Amino acid sequence: MAADPRAALAALADAAPQPYWLDQPDRPEPNPPLIGTTSADLTIVGAGFTGLWAAIQAKEDDPGRDVVVLESGESGIGASARNGGFVSASLTHGLANGLTHFPDEIDRLHRLGTENFEALFASLERYGIDARAERTGELTFATAPWQVDDLRDGVELLARFGERAEFLDADAARAEVYSPTYHGALWARDGVALVDPARLVWGLRTAATSLGVRVHDHTPVTGLDRDGRADAVVVRGTHATVRAHRVVLATNAFRGLVPAIRARVVPVWDYVLMTEPLSPAQLDAIGWARRQGLADAANQFHYYRRTADDRILWGGYDAVYYRGNGIGAECAQRPETQQLLARQFFETFPQLEGLRFTHQWGGPIATTTRFTLTAGTAMGGRVAYAVGYTGLGVGASRFGARVALDLVGGVDTELTRLRFVRRKPLPFPPEPIRSLGIDLTRRAIASADRHEGRRGLWLRTLDRFGVGFDS
Repeated sequence: MAADPRAALAALADAAPQPYWLDQPDRPEPNPPLIGTTSADLTIVGAGFTGLWAAIQAKEDDPGRDVVVLESGESGIGASARNGGFVSASLTHGLANGLTHFPDEIDRLHRLGTENFEALFASLERYGIDARAERTGELTFATAPWQVDDLRDGVELLARFGERAEFLDADAARAEVYSPTYHGALWARDGVALVDPARLVWGLRTAATSLGVRVHDHTPVTGLDRDGRADAVVVRGTHATVRAHRVVLATNAFRGLVPAIRARVVPVWDYVLMTEPLSPAQLDAIGWARRQGLADAANQFHYYRRTADDRILWGGYDAVYYRGNGIGAECAQRPETQQLLARQFFETFPQLEGLRFTHQWGGPIATTTRFTLTAGTAMGGRVAYAVGYTGLGVGASRFGARVALDLVGGVDTELTRLRFVRRKPLPFPPEPIRSLGIDLTRRAIASADRHEGRRGLWLRTLDRFGVGFDS
């Protein structure tokens, strides 16, 4: 049953236009900006997950290494503290996508993803980072009958790789979490955890500074130049300059400082709502006692979860691209999408009618044509990058940071030998073709959901070339 648009609008009436995760009383103050000129062994551009994981691992490799991190805003204020806080072990946007693009390496990539997942949580324990982590697993729900067989296939695929997974029929799915929209579910018990992403990034910054990393907020970088007299790169900012032996770019969805990033990564805006805390009676009405991360199986999908204080985060569905790789602050709110999300929330949980939303926000996701990160080097190997996690960066960013460090160090490792790393995704076309192609793809994806998953000519053509558009 369709939700009343007026009720959805009323539920949003008092929602603050900011990320819930950043609206916490113990939010740390930003670090001082860098003013003037300095030097460093390694300069990292971006103080989100990738940049801070790179800084920590660089100091673990060599405690004497002088590492500087430059952030244009505040640490984590970009994508890292605007997401749902789902930590996935997958490096390939799921096993099915990994099999499509890297069939010869998928066993190794699955192993590396699991190792990275475990190492991430070991690091949280080592550095005393309280990210409110919960290793819950994930339930993916069929919200239309045609999705049920896909979930059954997904269970078989996960089992092939030794994952604990099971299919739940409609009754069993609704016994876990109650919604009249559910027709079945895939319960993946391994490889997915939940965190408070802001607390994770704040903890990573504290860990990095404890190791001697210099982290500077409010220090935007405008360009990179080769130092013709030495094996170095000059990192230029609006009010600071760093002469660095090596540079790692950890900008993800934000403006790429080298052509390869600008060609292969586009920012897609994803929108999120957060409810007020649920009462015990409201929690009883939906179940959800095991606190799993949740998603639905449509092409245009929702993701949702409980927080430590028993709110529900609800996001996804629309993946919005703004022409010209739009990334400005004006993109962070989109009323038509947020109102649609509110209606869809009450269609999923009609028993929660009257619940209100306290926060609404948007965040940029860096996507590539194959839905996985892309990494590489520039300026004769003096600069490396790892970007384009396509919505799974909370976990994969640690792996991407390791790849970037190996690449910029010029070392031959298992990671740098991967085709996953060496082979780049196909670039997106230039504007205006980029905008036209993405809009056509979004409409084709929506049409597939309306027609029992049947992919039209445009999507089948993209499939044939192994490219696509997703969040």
